Amino acid sequence: SEILANAAELARKQGVDTAILAMPHTPREQLAEIVSLLSMSFRHVLVIPDLAGVTNSAVVARQLGDTLAVEVRYNLLNPWALRAKRLIDLGATLVGGTLILPLVLALGLLIYLQTGGPVLYRDQRMGRDGSLFWCVKFRTMVPDAEVLLQRVLHEDAGLREEYTKYHKLRDDPRVTSVGRFLRTTSLDELPQLWNVLRGEMSLVGPRPYLPRESEEIGITQSEILRVLPGITGPWQVAGRNHTSFGERVNTDAYYIRDWSIWLDLVLLARTLKMVLLGRGAY
Repeated sequence: SEILANAAELARKQGVDTAILAMPHTPREQLAEIVSLLSMSFRHVLVIPDLAGVTNSAVVARQLGDTLAVEVRYNLLNPWALRAKRLIDLGATLVGGTLILPLVLALGLLIYLQTGGPVLYRDQRMGRDGSLFWCVKFRTMVPDAEVLLQRVLHEDAGLREEYTKYHKLRDDPRVTSVGRFLRTTSLDELPQLWNVLRGEMSLVGPRPYLPRESEEIGITQSEILRVLPGITGPWQVAGRNHTSFGERVNTDAYYIRDWSIWLDLVLLARTLKMVLLGRGAY
């Protein structure tokens, strides 16, 4: 009580009218007593409950009789919100895809001239509700890349540790010179616009995870797989390959809880900036 009295006195001298309590482990009776004491000196008393990982920016306080509750809204469960997101995907993909078609053809020609092999690479990924689909990219690796990866990981403990943490290798021996350019600029993902048109992906969404990553995603998998994966997303603009696999999963889960049309537009703009600057990808 002496500490609270000193805090109240200091607040009066400084003209502070708000007190914030972040004491999640304090017994309810003691917390109620502290709030009562503070209410005599502060006009606003804020109590921060321990709801990490539960609430989002759309949380609303509700009064249920004598009980305070918080309402957590999941916009991506709103059918009208999903329709609006799909319309934006179709409109932006049709217009943007038409404009960049010459670039797509030129990049395909570069890949073919260097390796003489297939221009596109298909890989199965987990889509909405866990359904598998063929995710399309420009081919950036040598043939038999998976076989080479297993051999490299078996022979080099350092690379094995790096791949376990990030699910990527910074100096990946499988990547061609053209492929490295495509990855640095994220242009290797342009063919995924076809997946967007087919309704298998969205322009913005969680990362399209590999089936073998299912177990590592953990308990948030059901949450992440409730929506379409995206060509870009929060993981793309928040450090991208510099974040660990677990951090990417948590970022995707937060995106789903906090989704809005405005958030998608912001992420698209930030992705364009990252692509132009060539930061964070390998």
